[in-house]
Amino acid sequence: MYIDGRFGSESAHEWIDVVNPATGQVVARAPDADQTTIDSAVDAASRAFRSWRRVNPFERSRLLHAIADHIAQDERTIAMAITSEMGKPLAEAQGEARKLAKAFHYYAEEAVRIFGETVPNEEDGFVSFVEKEPVGVVAAIAPWNYPVELIGWKLAASLAAGCTIVMKPSEFTPSSAEAVFRCVHRAGLPAGVANLVMGAKDAGKRLVGHPRIDKVAFTGSGSAGEDIYRTVRGITGLSLELGGSCPLIVTAHADLDLAVAGTLRRAFRNAGQICISINRAYVQEAAYETFVERLADGARKLVVADGIANEKADVGPMATRAGLDKVRRHLDDARARGGRILCGGGRPDAMALNEKGLFYAPTVIADGTPDMLVMHEETFGPVIGVARYTTLDDAIDAANSTPAGLAAYAYTEHVKETFALSRELDFGNVAINNVDAGIMNAPYGGRKQSGTGYEHGREGMEGYLHLKHVRLRHGA
Repeated sequence: MYIDGRFGSESAHEWIDVVNPATGQVVARAPDADQTTIDSAVDAASRAFRSWRRVNPFERSRLLHAIADHIAQDERTIAMAITSEMGKPLAEAQGEARKLAKAFHYYAEEAVRIFGETVPNEEDGFVSFVEKEPVGVVAAIAPWNYPVELIGWKLAASLAAGCTIVMKPSEFTPSSAEAVFRCVHRAGLPAGVANLVMGAKDAGKRLVGHPRIDKVAFTGSGSAGEDIYRTVRGITGLSLELGGSCPLIVTAHADLDLAVAGTLRRAFRNAGQICISINRAYVQEAAYETFVERLADGARKLVVADGIANEKADVGPMATRAGLDKVRRHLDDARARGGRILCGGGRPDAMALNEKGLFYAPTVIADGTPDMLVMHEETFGPVIGVARYTTLDDAIDAANSTPAGLAAYAYTEHVKETFALSRELDFGNVAINNVDAGIMNAPYGGRKQSGTGYEHGREGMEGYLHLKHVRLRHGA
C-alpha cells in the first residue's frame, strides 16, 4: 500500500491471494486494510489537502505530465500486472496502459483551465465573482475489468482539481494499482496527496463511510453502488458509474460489414467484461439472418488464449469464477427459452487441456426474446443475444426497456434514422456507425440505474470542484 508518501504493508493482519484466471496460480498476495490503516490514509490525505489545494495549477499540471511520462516508461510492467491478475491479452493491456498515460496528460492540461466568472450586480459599487475550489478528500474505488484506466480517470481528474485522494483498487487487481502508484511516487507528488489502500469489500466500506471523506467516486456493479449509497456518512458527494445492459440496433440501411466488425469488437473485447460492452442486439428483419450468420462466423475465428502465452490473442479468460458462473446461467436460461446458440456456449475446444483457466468461447445467441436474461440483464461476459425487429420504434422501445442507461450503439446509413436514434435512445452515450462510445475529451456517464456524475472531459474534473460566490462592495 502507499500511504503518506511511503510504500509498506507492515500494518496488515489479513492477506488476500490474487489468482491468475488463465492458470489458476496465485500470482500475488495483497494486504486487506483494517480500520487503522484506512484512518491513516484518510488522515494523510486530509493533512495534504491543506497545502495541495493551494499549489499553483501549473505546478499540478507539471506533476501530472510527469506521472504520465513515468507510466509510458513502465507500460509493459503495468500491462504484465494487468494480464497476470485479470487475464486480458497483453497487447490489450498495453493499450490500457497507454490510455492511462493519455488521461494524465489530458487532465494536466485541464488543471490550468479552471475558470471562474464575474456576475453583474443591480447596485453600483458591488461586484460578484464565482470561484471554483476543490471539494476536499476523495475516496475512490476502481473495478478489476480496467484496473488502471479506471484508476486514472479518478486519480488524474481529482488531482488536477486540487483534491487529495485515497484509492482502493479491486482485490482481484492490486499489483497493477501498485505499479501505477510507483509512477506517482517517482514523479514527486507530495506525500499524502495520493494514497493507495488495498482490501476487499469491508475495506471499501470503511473507506467510503469514513467521516472525513468529502466525495466518493466509484465504478462497479449496481448492487455495490447501492451499498455505497447506504454507507456514506451525511451529505457526501457521489459519482457512480454502474454499468448496464448496452443495446445495439442494426437497421436495414446499415453497412453490415461495419456493423459485424464493430459488434465483434465491442461484444467480445476483454471477454465482454466492459461496462459499455454490447450485451443485446436488435436487427431489422430484412438484415437479421445475414447479420447473425456473419457475426457467428466472425466469433468462431476469434483466438481465445492465455494473454501472456499469446500476447495478441483476441479473448483471454474471464477474470472471476463468479463471472463465469453468471455467463453459464444466462446461457442455460437462453437455451431453455428457445434461443439458438450459433457458436460458443461453453469452454473453447483449444482450452481442453487447461482445466484451471476460466475460459469461455465467444457466444452468439440468436432469436432472443425479452424474457431471456441475456436480453435484459448485464451478462458481463463474451456473450451477445440477438433479436429481430420490424419497425424502428419497436427497436428503440426494446433498447430503452431496461433500467440501464450507460451506452447504446446503432448502425444505419440513413440520415433520418440516425437522428431518430440519437434523440430517442435514453442513454448517456450513443455511438452511431462506430463502437467507441467514450472519448477522453467528452463527458462519459450514465442515466437511470447506470449511475450519476461524469468522467472524461472537462466535466470529469468539474465533479471534483464546487463553487464559491464572493460578493464584494468596493464603493466605486
